[in-house]
Amino acid sequence: MDRLRPRTLAEYIGQEAVKRELSVYLSAARSRGEALDHMLLTGFPGLGKTTLAQVVANELSVNLKITSGAALERPGDLAAILTTLEDRDILFIDEIHRLPRACEEVLYPAMEDFALDFVVGKGPGARAVRLKLPRFTLIGATTRPGLLSAPLRDRFGIVFKLDFYDEEALTLIVKRSAGILGLSITEEAARLIASRSRGTPRIANRLLRRVRDFAQVHGCNEITSRVAEEALSLMDLDPLGLSPLDRRILETILEKFDGGPVGLSTLATALCEDPQTLEDLHEPYLIRCGLLRRTRKGRVLTERAYAYLKARRNALPF
Repeated sequence: MDRLRPRTLAEYIGQEAVKRELSVYLSAARSRGEALDHMLLTGFPGLGKTTLAQVVANELSVNLKITSGAALERPGDLAAILTTLEDRDILFIDEIHRLPRACEEVLYPAMEDFALDFVVGKGPGARAVRLKLPRFTLIGATTRPGLLSAPLRDRFGIVFKLDFYDEEALTLIVKRSAGILGLSITEEAARLIASRSRGTPRIANRLLRRVRDFAQVHGCNEITSRVAEEALSLMDLDPLGLSPLDRRILETILEKFDGGPVGLSTLATALCEDPQTLEDLHEPYLIRCGLLRRTRKGRVLTERAYAYLKARRNALPF
């Protein structure tokens, strides 16, 4: 997967508005010889937040250290990383909304004053000590920006929201990845894979690797639209890119709850699935496809969902 990641902003496909704005900030930081301002990246999983952080580090020719909010359990864990940074280095914290409150408070002076505050000793003899840090850049990534506290969010000078990719951009990504993997792929096959990738580069690359496996096992020297269609059908992905669980969600709401409304926890219980999984990984795409709607009373199927399920049932052999 790492070799499929772009290394420069020119290689990074999609997110054109973000790239245009970011290129200005990168040029300014390079010309001044300063660290880039702290940056917050938001968006759904798989849209390229980690990749963009690596691109920024490559563009500025600085070191990148990667960790996650869940991995930093104590303030000492974060302090240990901060004290190893060099001037203009980048610290990338994925899922920063999961950072413990105690660690978050360590970040405040680190981000604002480039300093670590800690207490030496106990009782009446205790004293506060401030340790200076090199000027570094913190890049935080989150799929749930609403869970960030206002004091932390306000300390980021640059904020970008990564959007889902259109089919054209995903087709280019599939073709680029195929070239890196040494695969021969037709334009139609690349577009077919892109159309079922749910607007997400990570999924597009995953599907490409699975199609590659199918082509290799069946002795195909080139990935054509027929090869891609057969491979995607084997994975049970329909033309909208819906997975079996996506379809089960729609069918369960229709058959057990008369099309809704139904609450998330009730729906998760009926499906024997985790509510967080449904809310974070499946609902957003079903809503984007116009198949599901959230209301105050719960989840409701749309007219398009009824038409989709009817067409699917008519197409199934009996």
